[in-house]
Amino acid sequence: MTWIVFQLECSLSIAALFFIFSEDSERDGNMTRTEIIAVGTEILMGQIVNSNAAFISEILANQGIYVYHHTAVGDNPGRLTEVIKNAEDRSDLIILTGGLGPTEDDLTKQTLAKHLGKKLVVDEAHMQKIIHYYEAQNKVMTENNKLQAMVIEGATVLKNEFGFAAGMYLETKTHRYVLLPGPPSEMKPMFQNQAIPLLAKAEGNSHLQSKILRFFGIGESKLADDLKDLIHQQTNPTLATYAGENEVVIRITATGETKEEAAEKIAGLEAEILRRDGEFLYGYGDKSLAEVVISKLLEKNITISAAESLTAGLFQSSLGEKTGISQIFPGGVVTYSSAAKQKLLGVSADTINKYGVVSKECAREMAMQVKKQFDTEIGISFTGVAGPDSLEGQKAGSVWIGLSTPDGKTDAFFYQFGRDRNHNRHRAVKQGFQLIKNYLDQQ
Repeated sequence: MTWIVFQLECSLSIAALFFIFSEDSERDGNMTRTEIIAVGTEILMGQIVNSNAAFISEILANQGIYVYHHTAVGDNPGRLTEVIKNAEDRSDLIILTGGLGPTEDDLTKQTLAKHLGKKLVVDEAHMQKIIHYYEAQNKVMTENNKLQAMVIEGATVLKNEFGFAAGMYLETKTHRYVLLPGPPSEMKPMFQNQAIPLLAKAEGNSHLQSKILRFFGIGESKLADDLKDLIHQQTNPTLATYAGENEVVIRITATGETKEEAAEKIAGLEAEILRRDGEFLYGYGDKSLAEVVISKLLEKNITISAAESLTAGLFQSSLGEKTGISQIFPGGVVTYSSAAKQKLLGVSADTINKYGVVSKECAREMAMQVKKQFDTEIGISFTGVAGPDSLEGQKAGSVWIGLSTPDGKTDAFFYQFGRDRNHNRHRAVKQGFQLIKNYLDQQ
């Protein structure tokens, strides 16, 4: 069964979604096929970003329903009809977002209704909502506003809690269609609160369950290679890997007659994945590595301070995103120059002169000194060459991270990253959180 999503209006914000299917998943004839179609000339001209498609794809994926195609088309009835026909040839569910407004180029429901041989009728609830709004504002309602209350005959009407355009859910013998408004503030709550329950019910008696596993310290290609037999043999549950920012995410999805049966299938595959690459797992769901580590620090009430050169405060900024962080984070320093390292941290001139600032010795001393100055249990430091130029004879991407722990031990770890300046800096921060996690896991 295939789902198709039409999208006419999108927000200006950028949303990214990395989604990878295995070939075996593509061949699974029992899997609902979904397509997202963005309709709007402004999208094709690059005036707005198609963020709705990413949002819808992610919500559907959480339900174990996978999107196979994204398409964009302009505000033209002929081309929209052509896109609908193409989508119907390869998809089961059709979701239209946008083009439900009162202007002349809002033609989605008119085009679909004509294509399906159906009429447009008035939804009285939405019509009364529009009329009451204009009466309350003491304004004259123009005739074209009535278009927003028109729906395709036979459709289940989806209420618009934050606007006027009515949404729709429609089934035929061969396809299902969902029509949603384009503005994200209207589309998102309608899709999550009204469309998703209808779609889940239409999937039948089977219960869909998904689980997200997050990995750091292993590349996507290596992880996929380690799990290639599981990927190639998958049926139920299914397994998909996709790359995040300096990490890899695995989504396991299963169906069962009960939620417990689906969960049991997921647990079996998860156990095998962890048997092979469990050392790289840092968490589940939507929580980032930083969130996982900070939560552990708060839970154990372990204080931390940081000295940053290479990362220029990125690590401390990540700490600051967590509510209540002041309980365990009294402060830290950013010291780029050698003089600042000596003056603010107390790193000895002999260390810098003998070993340089990009060195194990300097990283160790930075971690020890910041821990001492802020009287914390953990001190962490970052120094290195972000790039693109080399420093002290060391190439871009050379990074030392120092860690001083409550047991009085201090060490420094070398990493060689190989991409652009900002990637190296962000990768270093994430590596620092991983070092702290490793320490906490051993306690």
